[in-house]
Amino acid sequence: MFYPFADRDRDLLPHDPFKAIITPRPIGWISSMSREGHINLAPYSFFNAFSNSPPILAFCSGNKKDSVSFIEETREFTWSMATFDLRFEMNATGASLPRGQNEFEHAGLAMAESKLVKPPRVARSPAAMECKLIEIKQLQDMNGALTENYLVLGQVVGMYINDGFIADGRFDTAKAVALARCGYADYSAADELFTLERPK
Repeated sequence: MFYPFADRDRDLLPHDPFKAIITPRPIGWISSMSREGHINLAPYSFFNAFSNSPPILAFCSGNKKDSVSFIEETREFTWSMATFDLRFEMNATGASLPRGQNEFEHAGLAMAESKLVKPPRVARSPAAMECKLIEIKQLQDMNGALTENYLVLGQVVGMYINDGFIADGRFDTAKAVALARCGYADYSAADELFTLERPK
């Protein structure tokens, strides 16, 4: 089948398949802090790494939520890896809470102090990255009209890895069982890996 994006047959496809096809997507579990010291923790499925040198992470928020507002104020954030063991807590942090209410507390998560930025990381997460803001960009459509989507780019300045997840000099991704978003209410867990050598 083919259809112009704006003309989806909603009887045949009542749910937009866009996010289910762009899959799996790593989860941006973003912690931020306001100028007044309020803490926010939220999961974002529009998230990924976009550069290795320098290391750059980015996530996109629909509407200017607390994460974007807090990062705009203090220019710092952390990313914590969402894992299968933390799936319920990760999901709980996606709740719409009043501004300034701490999602760590709402989800029963302990905070761990960061070293180079003020926002804390998720203590139980096997890996986390501390980031400094590069840019917040309000996205436009192809006609130049501004949308209510905000792209946040940050440079990684610090890295935390739980020593128990290092094996033979590598981060043990399968042991961490990282979560990914697959569209609708579906997720996947990376508990199995295979290797392909890059062609010469």
